[in-house]
Amino acid sequence: MPDYQAPLRDLRFVMDEMLDYPSHYARIGKGDDASPDIVGAILEEGGRFAREVLLPLNRSGDHEGCHLEGGEVRTPKGFKQAYAHYVEGGWPGLSSDPDHGGQGLPASLGMALSEMICSSNLAWGMYPGLSHGAADALHQHGSDEQKATYLTKLVEGIWTGTMCLTEPHCGTDLGLIKTRATPDGEGAYRITGTKIFISAGEHDLAENIVHLVLAKLPDAPEGSKGISLFVVPKFLPDAEGNPGERNGVTCGSLEHKMGIHANATCVMNFDEATGFLVGAPNKGLACMFTMMNVARIGVGVQGLGLMEASFQNSLAYARDRLQMRALSGPRAPDKPADPIIVHPDVRRMLLTQKALAEGGRMLVMYAAQLVDITEHGSDAAERERAETLLSLLTPIVKAFLTELGFEATNEGMQIFGGHGFVQEWGMEQFVRDARITRLYEGTTGIQALDLLGRKVLMSQGETLKMFTKEIHKFCQAEADNAELKAFIEPLARLNGEWGELTMAIGMKAMQDREEVGAASVDYLLYSGYVTLAYLWARAARVSAQALASNDGESAFYRAKLDTARFYFQRLLPRTRGHVEMIRAGGASLMALSAEDFGLGFEI
Repeated sequence: MPDYQAPLRDLRFVMDEMLDYPSHYARIGKGDDASPDIVGAILEEGGRFAREVLLPLNRSGDHEGCHLEGGEVRTPKGFKQAYAHYVEGGWPGLSSDPDHGGQGLPASLGMALSEMICSSNLAWGMYPGLSHGAADALHQHGSDEQKATYLTKLVEGIWTGTMCLTEPHCGTDLGLIKTRATPDGEGAYRITGTKIFISAGEHDLAENIVHLVLAKLPDAPEGSKGISLFVVPKFLPDAEGNPGERNGVTCGSLEHKMGIHANATCVMNFDEATGFLVGAPNKGLACMFTMMNVARIGVGVQGLGLMEASFQNSLAYARDRLQMRALSGPRAPDKPADPIIVHPDVRRMLLTQKALAEGGRMLVMYAAQLVDITEHGSDAAERERAETLLSLLTPIVKAFLTELGFEATNEGMQIFGGHGFVQEWGMEQFVRDARITRLYEGTTGIQALDLLGRKVLMSQGETLKMFTKEIHKFCQAEADNAELKAFIEPLARLNGEWGELTMAIGMKAMQDREEVGAASVDYLLYSGYVTLAYLWARAARVSAQALASNDGESAFYRAKLDTARFYFQRLLPRTRGHVEMIRAGGASLMALSAEDFGLGFEI
């Protein structure tokens, strides 16, 4: 069975030394609530919960899966008890509003906990995961009555939440949805339709499930401008706020999936279910985006969590597995063969996992700071800047980290060789679980269009400039630092090129809008690699300073510098391929007619 230890030392390096979280918490007014001692205790206890409670259920849950029995879903053995433990520990409301039962701690702490949960048991973590987004949506857009009825129960984890968008005939194009909401004349609505791919849509962990459902009113405008949002509980709350009459919402079937077997992915049928309008009529998409943005960052964290879990197990195996001798001569002459960690190609794969996981953690916690500022910052200008940067980074966090997560888990399986392909070692589960992260909450292609089309080009490049200026200032400040020359010079070149590429795409798009779609995925990947290069350069600066001060952890900081060098020398050059593909334009993509794709065979 795979093992896992929460990477607490690396997490504290990122939070305390690189991003200066203690000062950050003080600036947003959370210095006392999130003191270093409190943060340390939360992270340690979170790591213990992940390792001792969730990890033992990961493999068994994958094998057992979920079962639909008489319209009710039974989760794998131990999942319900683990969820009760989670609720008893107060984890669901860690970063939620105290007025609704939360602890009021910064969202960044919740993201750190989320990484541990995703590393130890991704499928289990999806049950409480979407509840945070549902609570945020109701907190921002719900009526006082809706908050009183649902919010505290969601925050405390007594009830869980879902997000019901996708329908059988439409995914991303939500303007095509057919689910209808008809007024019942008493202030509520009758919701009728079918939603698919609903994570945790039905289960036995909580006493009630609160569905947030997109539907159209009878007089709604066509397209996405006619979408409204409704709260549709599994059980209608009674006068005391407890689960009462069963609503007209049922699970019609469970999807049979490649991975995340232990999470119930449901087809949900709404048969004149009672629903209540959230926000204004026909403004549901804006309300749902509150939940979707939270979910997208959360999926990026899933990619990070799986990277870390795969790396830890790959490393343990590579240190133990004996195979052949090092090309330069025996490294373990007392053994019949050398451990495979001595071989350069195994090191390449391990270092790829390590560099991507540690860099991904930097990106997540950098974004988490921005979330904290948007929620708790006292300065309006600082909040606005944080919101703008977060809007730019959200598609990168989601898409780039999930692409890397799939790569890293595949490298982990490769390190195990044939043993990685069989279930016994658990490495193939990481690959299967990672695959969905590139799809749900918006595919990589959709995130790429969001980044390039909406966030960058529609802002005339101003959103990007805000971030590239930050990188430029960092490079300027360290330009004379000889120890960082190998990091600063390539980072500065790429940062300048980023703006040039953006302008070139924009100019082409003025002649042919298809150029945006043709360039978008390569642009997102390029942006991701440059963003991680910036963060790795910052990590290198901290590590070099720590080595100069001889603080007693020299091995840790040397490893950090060595990993930074590997990233710059062996992973960052991938940007060259993406640049060439961006510059190639869309002509070769669009030249072949749809009919000519199938020449040579008949369909």
